[in-house]
Amino acid sequence: MGKYLKKPVVIEAEQYKSYRTLSSDFVPARTDGLFKYTEEGTLLIRTLEGTMEAKDGDWIIKGVNGEFYPCKPDIFAKTYEPVD
Repeated sequence: MGKYLKKPVVIEAEQYKSYRTLSSDFVPARTDGLFKYTEEGTLLIRTLEGTMEAKDGDWIIKGVNGEFYPCKPDIFAKTYEPVD
């Protein structure tokens, strides 16, 4: 069994708040149904793995290929740190 270190990759992320939409700087103008906001404040994100839910406080990450996916705050804090 080998051990591997995750490559350092700079990503873009924005914390989801149910009372507002994601910023236009973060999300492209044309998303073709990629995001759907529910009446309960949940954000549904269409991903390669299926539809994922983001709740208030979750982080939305833009991956290295421009894909979006949610991440719980505790996992985000353990995995990422701000860059200048």
